[in-house]
Parts: sequence; C-alpha cells; structure tokens
Amino acid sequence: MPHPASAGACAILGTNSLSDNQEIESITSHGLQEMPGFSGSGPEGTAASTAEEAGISAGTSSLPRVIIALRHRDFRLFWSGNFLSNIGTWMQNVAQGWLVLELTNSPFWLGVVSFAATFPILLLALVGGVIADHVDKRRLLIYTQSAMMVFAFMMAALAYTHHIKVWGIALLAMGTGIAMALTTPSYQALVPQLVPREELANAIALNAAQFNMSRVVGPTLGGFAMALVGVSGNFFLNGLSYMAVIIALSRIRYGSSTQLEEGQFWQKLKQGFRYVFGHEEMKLLVWLSAISSLLAVPYLAFAPYFAREILHTNARGLGILMACSGLGAFLAAVSIAFQGRGKRRGRFVVFSGLGFYASIIIFTFSRSFKLSCALSAIAGYCMILMVATLNTLLQHLAEDEMRGRVMSIYSTAFLGLPPIGSLSAGFMTHYISAPHAIAGMSAVAFAATVALFAGKKALRYLD
Repeated sequence: MPHPASAGACAILGTNSLSDNQEIESITSHGLQEMPGFSGSGPEGTAASTAEEAGISAGTSSLPRVIIALRHRDFRLFWSGNFLSNIGTWMQNVAQGWLVLELTNSPFWLGVVSFAATFPILLLALVGGVIADHVDKRRLLIYTQSAMMVFAFMMAALAYTHHIKVWGIALLAMGTGIAMALTTPSYQALVPQLVPREELANAIALNAAQFNMSRVVGPTLGGFAMALVGVSGNFFLNGLSYMAVIIALSRIRYGSSTQLEEGQFWQKLKQGFRYVFGHEEMKLLVWLSAISSLLAVPYLAFAPYFAREILHTNARGLGILMACSGLGAFLAAVSIAFQGRGKRRGRFVVFSGLGFYASIIIFTFSRSFKLSCALSAIAGYCMILMVATLNTLLQHLAEDEMRGRVMSIYSTAFLGLPPIGSLSAGFMTHYISAPHAIAGMSAVAFAATVALFAGKKALRYLD
C-alpha cells in the first residue's frame, strides 16, 4: 500500500468459523464458557477448539496487550502481508523521487508526479467507499494489488532499458493511484471485521506500526539498493513484494457481501455524505484531516529536493532522511498501542497536528543533515499520533453499515487532497523557494487548526 495513513487503510469472517462480530465480542468480553454450544466437560467443547474457530491460535491467545490484536489469524495474515508489501512500496518511492529529480532537476515535476499518483484518490475514493460496502472486499483487493504489481514491473522494465521519461513515470504513477483509490476504503473498512470491537484501537495502532516500520526499513533498503542495483532494481523488488499481500488475502476467510441494487449507487453515496456531515464530531475530524492533507502532508513529496539541493546529500542520505520520518511514526504507533484508549482525544488530535506543522516549518529552515533527520522524526511522530487517533475515532463513531462510506470520505480528505497541495507547492516554486512554499503552507495549517479548535466546543470535548 503506497500511502499512510495512511495508514488509514470490509467483509465478515468466514461462515465456517463465526457468523459476525457480535459473536467474536462474546468470546472476548464474556468468556469462552458463554459461547452457544460450549461445554467445558466434553471433548467437543474445549476452549482450544472454540478459540480455533475464532481464529485465535493456542500460541497467541495470551499475547501482551500491546500486540493483542495479532492473536487473530486473519488479522495476522493481513498485517504481515501488508508489511512486506509496504517495504517494497517505500523502496519504490525513494527510487521514483530520485529518478524524477535526475531526469528533470525540477521540484515542479516532483509535485506533478506526486499529483498524478494521488489525484485519482480524490476522484475515485468515494466510489470505492460505496463499492467497499457491497462487494467481496478480498477479491477487490487482490485485483487492485495485482494491477499495482504489473505497474511496478513496467516501471522496472522501462528504467532498466533506459526508455523511461518523466511523463511515463507520471502515467504509471496515475495507474497505481487509480488502483489505490479503489483499494483504500476496502483496506480500512476491513480491519474492524478482523478483530473484536474492543481491540480495534490496538489493531489500527498495529497497522500504523507496520506501515511505519516499513517507512524505516523500506527507504533504508531503497537507498542501499539504488547504490547496488539502480532504480530499476527497486521497482522490480516492489513488484515482487505485492505477492506477499496477494497471498495473505487469498488465505483470509470471508463471507458474502450485500449486493448493491441497481440504480442505488448515487443514493448510497449521498447517504454517506449526509451521515458524516450530519454528525458534528465526524465533520470536524474530516475537516482536520483535510487541513493536514492539503497543507502539510505534501512536504513528503519534496523530500528528494531537500535532500539533494538543501542538505547536499545523495540517494543514501535521502533514504536515511525518510527512514527517520518512518522511525518517528513507528514510535508513535507503538505509543498508541501501549496507551490504548485515551481521554480527550479531540484535544490530542489537535495538539499532535500542531506539533506536526511546527516541526515541518523548522525543518524547511534547517541546513544541518542531523537536525533535519531529528525534525523529520518529530514530524513523523506527531503525524501518526494525529492520523491514527483520527482513524480510530471515525471507526468508533461510524455504524457498521456506513463504515465503508465514512472511511472513503476520510480517505478522500486524507489521501485525495495531498496531490492538490503538492501541485500547488510545485507551482509556487516558480515564484518563491521550495522551503518557503512548504513553510508557508504549514503555517496556514497551524493557524486554521487553532481557529477550528477555538471555535468548536464539540472538538475540545471529544473523547
């Protein structure tokens, strides 16, 4: 999965095990003895067999609280497959940004390629949300992951034969973005169906942890791989990494999905918007996500420019810089997993966001590689504290039948707006320097977040 948030990012467990989430919750909150048909005295009523039906293996039934969601077989498969795939994606991201800069020597083209990669999410994530509520999500995810694998192999072949052009990179990035737009809502709506509700925050934190572990491992490996096998090798390895998530998805048990009736698509889409913007707390969370994504997240697209032109380092230095951001994000995800459910989470989201914006502003003025690495880690830490808490709050506030559409609106805000921000920043570099453009946008985000927090009581007391 190429985006955080992403981390941000369906279906029920197979009918041969448990029929729905309520039955899983009865296992965890009331004990195995209260399961229908369970008897502690007979060979067919052992706790081990019931745990196996729930997808909990004997060796993982008593895991530490920080990783408790991993006791569920389907979530373990999903988690590990995505971790390997994300390592490959971050390896490709390092190589792609560096290749664009080598071909054009232009921060403007960095913004254009970033726009091409993520703009489809703005157009299609809402469509993907409606689809996520009414199709076999595993099959959809397998199709989209396969498409992204093909695009990665195409990029590798073109780079290896030296036929790659910047417009070709943009087109392939756009193809990947289209697949991602259809993937993200299903990916995010899947997690609540793989774990019981009381372990949802832990599962989201673990998902954020694996994504951000990949942000540490992937760029580091990517920087070294570029030195050894070139950018084409990074693209090829990313293509191979998609096999991990495809195999994991093929082994997860699924039930059937509700079929979307003919002529109801736009009605379902409008229902989602009415549902989100009819709830004050959800609406404010989406606005916070939009501010961050439009004005702050685009700084990541300009990391190659800061590495080469401002900090005067090489591809390996770029990998280290991005890995520091991933390390901070990983530590944030671990912090959330340890903490569990906090209090006054509305305030927590806001203050985490303010820390994110402030660290970006200082980063743009740094001319020290070590200081920039430290600031990159702080920015990654604050960003994931904000994003993971936003995600958890929206998952808890959404009803089951609306979750796909709620998460698609969130995905549109969080993943669909950065391309507009990246393109805007790219255009601004024609008139002001890239550091000043990024710093100015983050300052606007800081001010807008403070204004929203001061003016909305529901946000200040959101728990």
